[in-house]
Amino acid sequence: MSEIKKYSLAEVKTHNDNRSSWLVINNNVYDVTPFLNEHPGGEEVLLEQAGRDATDPFEDVGHSSDARELMAKYKIGEVIDSERKQVKEKIPDWSSGNDNATSENTMKSWLIPILLAVMATIIYRFYFLS
Repeated sequence: MSEIKKYSLAEVKTHNDNRSSWLVINNNVYDVTPFLNEHPGGEEVLLEQAGRDATDPFEDVGHSSDARELMAKYKIGEVIDSERKQVKEKIPDWSSGNDNATSENTMKSWLIPILLAVMATIIYRFYFLS
């Protein structure tokens, strides 16, 4: 069983150009140098984050599961224990709020058609049945 190589953030920081580009994502260190020309967003996106912790920008973009699987081949190690950051568990938020907000929106979507129907009925009775 091979030992996982540990890197300090200072060491990662020195790999910040197109000759050697390292990123930290969720306390894992990746050498993305060979991936620069293949990155769908362009190499500039990776170079902008090179030598840094790119966890937040990576998560903000919402990478696919395929992209996350592809990362495995670029992993070269992990951040040393004393410099590790707490990793937030990303739970997708599929709702626009809580259940009450959803039922409230549903009621509002029915309210306008019902009011229009009632008004049309009153106008019809007033003008045509009088």
